[in-house]
Amino acid sequence: MLDKWTAPLIQSPLRTVALQLQHHGIKPDQVTITGFLFGMMAVPLLAFEFYSLALVLIIGNRLLDGLDGALARLASPSDAGGFLDITLDFIFYSAIVMGFALASPAENALAACVLIFSFMGTGASFLAYAIMAGKHQLSDPHFKHKSLYYLGGLAEGTETILLFVLFCLLPGYFPQLALGFAAICMLTTVLRVWSGYHSIDQAEKAKDSLKLSAQKTV
Repeated sequence: MLDKWTAPLIQSPLRTVALQLQHHGIKPDQVTITGFLFGMMAVPLLAFEFYSLALVLIIGNRLLDGLDGALARLASPSDAGGFLDITLDFIFYSAIVMGFALASPAENALAACVLIFSFMGTGASFLAYAIMAGKHQLSDPHFKHKSLYYLGGLAEGTETILLFVLFCLLPGYFPQLALGFAAICMLTTVLRVWSGYHSIDQAEKAKDSLKLSAQKTV
C-alpha cells in the first residue's frame, strides 16, 4: 500500500550510491548476497534478544535490497538476478519471524507460525500471478472497483519493514503485532487470488474469442 509513495522518494539517493558502486566494479548480485547475509546475522541476535543490534542488520538488509535493484537498472537487469533477489527476500522475511520465535518460544511461537503461514499466502499469490501475467502479457489485475485495487496491495514491502522495526522496538508486543499483520496478509491473499483469477480468466476468454473470430473469418 505504501510502496507507491516510498519508492519514488528513495530512488534518487539509491541511484547516487549505485553509481559509485558501479564505478568500483561492484555487481548487483554481490550486493544482493551481502544484504542477505546481513539479514541472516540478525536471526541469532534476535534469538538472544539483542534487538537493537538485530534492527541495525535488518535495516541494512533492506537498504541493500533496494540498492541491488538500483545498481541493476544502471545496466540491464537480469532474470537470474531477479530470481536470486526475490528468493532471498522471502527466506529473509521468514527467518526474521523465526528469530522472534526462538527468542521466546512460549509467548511467540504460535503467532510466528501464523505470520509465516500468512506470508506463504501473499508470496504464493504474488509469484503465481506474476508467472501467469507474463504468459498473458498482463500488467495489473482487472479490478472491478478501485477500492479493491487499493486493498490488493495492503501488505507490501514498506509495511513489512515497518512491522520488523516495531518488532525490534516493542518485542513484548510481538504476538499482537504478528497476528494483526497476519490478518492483513490473509486479506491481501484473498483479494489477490480473487482478482488474479478473474484477470487471467478474462485474458484467456479474450484470446479464445480472437481465435474463434479468426477461424470464422477463414
